[in-house]
Amino acid sequence: MHQPHYLPWLGLLDKIDRCDLFVVLDHVQFERKGWQHRNYVASKNGPVLLTVPVVQRSRDERIMDKSVNNSSPWWEKHSRTLAQHCYRKAPFWDEFGAEITAIYERRWEQLVDLSLATTEFVLNAFGITTPMVRSSELGEFTVQKSELLAQISAKVGATTMLSGDGARAYLDKDVFDRYGIAVEWQNFQHPEYPQHNRKGQEFLPRMAAIDLLLNVGPEGMDLVRQARIAD
Repeated sequence: MHQPHYLPWLGLLDKIDRCDLFVVLDHVQFERKGWQHRNYVASKNGPVLLTVPVVQRSRDERIMDKSVNNSSPWWEKHSRTLAQHCYRKAPFWDEFGAEITAIYERRWEQLVDLSLATTEFVLNAFGITTPMVRSSELGEFTVQKSELLAQISAKVGATTMLSGDGARAYLDKDVFDRYGIAVEWQNFQHPEYPQHNRKGQEFLPRMAAIDLLLNVGPEGMDLVRQARIAD
């Protein structure tokens, strides 16, 4: 499970690809200056950060309640950056460019809907068919942190939760033991691949997953799978 991300990166796709079910944590608190509404894409001059402006109401606002701020045409900048500045000459732009630009032709009101649209696009393009469910659809949860993750896992009938390595410092495995749920660490290894606009320059890792898709195509996911190592 993971919070929904706008233009998700390869680490999140790897997690979804390895699971039988992906739970979208949309009922938890929105993280300011996090990756829930922004990500990097690669240009010949380096990473370009694309940020979706959001309406600021309360610091306690949940992701599922977060509104997109459409007072200025941010979508024009994002579409132009992708279609003209970064990927116009990418090997697979002709195949997927129309679907990408179509995302920016719609006026999105809720951030979670936009984030899931960008996620579902890359999942479909890479042929990843893992079913998804939103945590907000699973009922009310009054606990937090490890207890919350364990309860959600139990609610969907999971026997194992796949966790990113960043959670090693705070995830309490004893809590999961009480629910009879094992914890498996993702141990994500980032593959390197040709970036068409970076020839002769240093590879840029941790870009949005569309960078791999547009440079390598649907078979690019095989590079992610081959890079996995056992914990």
